[in-house]
This record gives sequence, C-alpha cells and structure tokens, in this order.
Amino acid sequence: MEAKFQTFLILLAVLAGVALAARRFNVAPAILLMLAGVGLAFVPGMPPVELPPELVLLMVLPPLIYSASVAMSWREFKNNLRPIVLLAVGAVIFTAAMVAAATHYMIGLPWTIGFLLGAIVAPPDVVAPLAIARRLNMPRRLLVILEGEGLANDATALILYRFALAAIMVGHFSLPLAAGEFLLIVASEIAFGIGVGWLSLRFRKWSGDPQVELTLSLITPYVSYWLPEHIGGSGVIATVACGLYVSWNGPLLISSATRLQGIFFWDLVIYLIEGVLFLLTGFQMRALYEKSKAFPLDDILIATAVVLVIVVARFAWLYPATYLPRMLSRSLRERDPSPPWQWPFVLAFTGVRGAVSLAAALALPFTLPDGDAFPYRDLILFVAFGVIFVTLIGVGLTLPPVVRWLGVAEAGRNEHAAEHEAEIAARRQALDAALKSLDALTEQKDVSDEVMRLLRARHDIRVNQLPDSLDPTHHDVSAAGTALTRDLIAAERKFIHDLLRDGQITDETRRRIERDLDLEEASLANREYRRTPL
Repeated sequence: MEAKFQTFLILLAVLAGVALAARRFNVAPAILLMLAGVGLAFVPGMPPVELPPELVLLMVLPPLIYSASVAMSWREFKNNLRPIVLLAVGAVIFTAAMVAAATHYMIGLPWTIGFLLGAIVAPPDVVAPLAIARRLNMPRRLLVILEGEGLANDATALILYRFALAAIMVGHFSLPLAAGEFLLIVASEIAFGIGVGWLSLRFRKWSGDPQVELTLSLITPYVSYWLPEHIGGSGVIATVACGLYVSWNGPLLISSATRLQGIFFWDLVIYLIEGVLFLLTGFQMRALYEKSKAFPLDDILIATAVVLVIVVARFAWLYPATYLPRMLSRSLRERDPSPPWQWPFVLAFTGVRGAVSLAAALALPFTLPDGDAFPYRDLILFVAFGVIFVTLIGVGLTLPPVVRWLGVAEAGRNEHAAEHEAEIAARRQALDAALKSLDALTEQKDVSDEVMRLLRARHDIRVNQLPDSLDPTHHDVSAAGTALTRDLIAAERKFIHDLLRDGQITDETRRRIERDLDLEEASLANREYRRTPL
C-alpha cells in the first residue's frame, strides 16, 4: 500500500512538472503527459502501474463526460446536431466497418473480431482533441462539433463493442435486433438522463448549502451513468443528456456561492483526472512492449495499417457528410451554406483516440465461455495503444502547423473578436437594465439619497470598467488599468498581512478581507479581452 501511495505521489509530481513544461514550450499537456508516462514506465525500479478498465469506464468517464456536457451550450449543441450525429454515429460505424474489412482481408481476422477492434479504435477521444484544438483559435463551430462528437461517439462505440463482444461469446448476431436495441437504448437513456438532471437541480436548490450542492453535483454523473450501464446500455448518452439539461436549466437554480466554488472544484477534479489518465495510458507501454516481442512482424505492422485505415476512413466519411446533404437539400443549403474545404479537413485531421479505447481493449475477457483463450486479445490491446499513441502524438505535434497552413486560425481570431464585441454590448445592456430596475425599485420603496448615491456609484464604476471597443488603443488602456488594479490589490493585501502580523486584526478578519480581494482579482481575469496568438 505504501509503495502504491508513493507511486501516486510521483504521478502527481510529474503531472505538475509536465504542466509547467507544457506552458513553457506551448505544447498541449496531453502530449507531454503521455510521453512522460511512457518514459516513466521504462525507468529501472519503477513498479508497473496497471490501468484497470473499470477505473476508466466506471469511475473516470462519467465525470469527464458530465463536466464537458455542462460546459457545453445546449443551443450550440442543438444547432449543430446534424454534423454531430453524422460524426458520432455515422463516422464511428463507418470506421469500425472499414477496420473490420481491412483486417479481415489483410490478415484474415474473423469479421466479428474485426468489428470488435473497429469499435475500440473508431471513436475519437472526448478530452485530447479539444485540449489541443482549443489552443489554436479555431472557429467556435469546429470546437462545438468536436466536443459534441467526443461526448456522443463513445456511446455508439461502446454499444457496437457490446454487440461485437456478444457475437463472439455467443456465436451469432442479428442486425435488425441490434438496430432496434440501439434505438431503444438511445431513447431510454436520453429520458433517464433528463430525469436525473431534473432531480439533481431540485435537490441542490432545496439543500441551499454549497458543500452539499457540490457533493450532489459529483454524484450526479455516476447516477446517470451507472444504472444504464448496469442494465446493458452505455451510460454515455444518459450522462450527456443530464449534463446538457443542467447546463441549460442550472443558471437560475444554482446559487452564486455554489457556482463560484463549483468552477474551482470541477476545474481541479477534471485537471487531476485528465492528467493522471494520460500518464497511466503512457504507463501501459511497458507491458505492451513486453507482449509485442512475441508477435510476428506482420502482426506488428497491422497497427500501422489500422492507423492508416482510421485516418483515411475519417476523411472519406467527413467530406461527403459535409457537402452531400447540402447538395441534396436546397433548404439546408440556404439555411447553412457549405463551409470552406479547410473546415472539414481540420475536423477530419483532429481524430485523436484516447483512454476509452484502451480501457475497452483492457476490458476484453481472457477466455470464452467454453474455456478457450479469447482470440487475438493481446493483438487488439497492442493495436489500440498504437492507435492512441500515433494519433495523439502525431496530431498533437502536426495540428498547429496544419491549422496555420490552412488559415483556419484567422477565421477563429475574427470570430473571437466579434464574440467579445457582443459580450461588451451585452454587459452594457445588462447594466442599463439594472439601472432601470433601480429607478423602478426606488419608486416602490423609501430609499435614502445616500443609499441611492452608493448604488449609482457602483453602477458607474462597472460601466467605466468596460472598454469602448477592442481596437489596439483601447485594449492597451484596458490592459494598463488592469495591471495597475492588480498592483493596488497586491498593496492592499500586503498591508492587511502587516496588520495581522502586528496583532491589529484577527485571522478571521484577514480571511474575509482576502476573500473580497480574491473575488475582485478573479473578476479582473474574467474581464480581460486578449487575443491569444496561434
């Protein structure tokens, strides 16, 4: 137990160090974390660290999916439902079929084994692609589609995985029965996820305590995931539906104190989960390397072939899925004109596989019902890791120059600037509405002139904090004012510390004052309008 705890502390230390290095060299942390995990796996004396599949599928996946769903806009998800479904369902099934056909005709894998391998390596990861893409100023719609695909495609892949595994274990498969079961799973999980989200929000509002609300929020993804998964579904669709429901309905039901604490709480939880997950994925390289020594050269080369197949299949699916519906539907063409060819190219290129693929491979049984060894288990595991490693490292290192070459980042920067302009306008309109509300309240209640002056002064300060525009001159003025405000907060913080040290105030007083300063400093960061360079 002590050795395991020491290994866990080493992982946390490496996680912190790699995060600093990633920021220093402007590289996606996921890439360096996986490379660090591979390097640690071969350090002499380092104990092997296994990645239990149930840890990923039952413990790690629910909060990752739920957090991403809550952070996502239901309106944007709904507006992009067609491309998301085409990728999350169509592309996964198409890729799995291509992998099955390629491995069957290349090395003679049985069709059921090929479909099982295809279901494992078909779905892009929910975490890694966005961790890379968000740093590149890509247009918002591309990020929404990638995020929506990552949320929903695991459900398609895991259901295919269960069907293929059942066909191998039992020996027969019915396509009409499987299709009907798939639709039933999707419909029932959506209804169940919405119900869990509704109950969660009502319980949280009823509790009225931030700590209790955060505890309930942590339980919510597991409730929405575990029950459908236990009775034969995937749990993913229910968790996504629950998260989207909370995202759309939560703002008016969740208190400000819970929201502030929840942001920091969930940021830390997801940061630790993602980081340790990538490290542990890299750690599996040692065991897989030992097993690969027994593989013939042809079996090792199949991993490269599968990588090529899934890359080609994604491009082969995405371009027709993007342009063919618009060619066939005039109303769609008028409502949603065809994007430039660079956009589907970027979507097709950003097909990073992640830990869910490895967990699904690790979850394969060792034996069949008759006691025989499960066919090709070690090969499937080796190919799954090879696909993850090549896509994560390859895409992570080549996507930035590809985005620059295609000119996609320029469109993203322009969209980002327009979004900030709209944000400034919305803030001004909200302040105007608040001022009108203040005038109406003063007519209804007996408010002294002193209180009115304080409230109007607060309103004027908030109005003056907004920049007039985002042109470089105003941006420089705003940045200078923000920097000076931080200096003033630092001076105030130091003075309060001196008062505490001299015994003029208590620790409790210092904490209350510091909380106000912390909130003001956090609001400064929230109001910074910076253009992030590619």
